[in-house]
Amino acid sequence: MKNSLLYCLAASSLALSFFFEHTPASSLNSPVTAPVAAEASFLSAFSGDDDKPAASASSRDSLAYNYYAQTLGLKLAFNEDKNLLQTVTDWIGTPYSYGNNSKKGTDCSGFVTRVFKEVYGVTLQRSSRSMFQNVKHVAKTEMQSGDLVFFRRGPGQPIYHVGIYLQDGKFAHSACNGGVMVSSLHQAYYQRNFYAAGRVTTN
Repeated sequence: MKNSLLYCLAASSLALSFFFEHTPASSLNSPVTAPVAAEASFLSAFSGDDDKPAASASSRDSLAYNYYAQTLGLKLAFNEDKNLLQTVTDWIGTPYSYGNNSKKGTDCSGFVTRVFKEVYGVTLQRSSRSMFQNVKHVAKTEMQSGDLVFFRRGPGQPIYHVGIYLQDGKFAHSACNGGVMVSSLHQAYYQRNFYAAGRVTTN
């Protein structure tokens, strides 16, 4: 019985190795290290080896961060807020729906309120304008992951859109022309309409 289990593990290991060796490099964020991490993570679940829990956790974290980096289009240092990255990733592709905040459809402020509730346990105001009035304003050059970014269509115009800053000039939001996605503040449209950034404080 023990030999049969070992044969099954060996076969599974070979299958995983074959899969990763034949996966196009462009589909993996780290084509050299990802297969090793994936195989180690897979085999550790069956090996019963409790001597290296830290290595196992590290392998799983590496795979997770690689997945978030690829899905969100970010360059990660693997020390970012994993809960925020995971939650945003789970919402990617949710269609836009004005006035709603579920994974069947959500608008921009609905998306932000749900993410903050799920990640930080914080209940935000429902509208982007109300959110702006209840955050600590920060300079664009001082933005951190988890800060809010606000947009308006010109001087004197009201705030009409809000998103969550991630890093490298990129933010997650629910756009009316594509639903939940990650966009860049350097895109002409968002660069032109960016108004301010704000930090949610719990004090």
